[in-house]
Amino acid sequence: MAVRAVRGAVQLERDEAGHMDEQVGALLTAVLERNGLTPDDLISIWFTATPDLHSDFPAAAARKLGIVDVPLICAQELDIEGAMPRVVRILAHIESDRPRADIAHVYLGAAAALRKDIAQ
Repeated sequence: MAVRAVRGAVQLERDEAGHMDEQVGALLTAVLERNGLTPDDLISIWFTATPDLHSDFPAAAARKLGIVDVPLICAQELDIEGAMPRVVRILAHIESDRPRADIAHVYLGAAAALRKDIAQ
């Protein structure tokens, strides 16, 4: 079994904890479904949030989905002028037999503009 990395992002409409839970939960669910994964396939997940998000930790959404025994960490994204606001990004390390080229990176909604080269 190989270790692979999966990227993803979602732009929030507003900085509210419930909305963050919903949107980050949708992102994580899409990553798992599109890659045929279960929580047991997860090694760890890095979350970053743009500096304009303060309402909650993005990792809290993972815990609410039942991802409870996977190491999670949150960090702040760089504050770059002109960058897309209210974005949560993930970098998930997984165990998978899929070739690297077959990994589905997930960019939901407006966040698809961040990585048009790999967004599916």
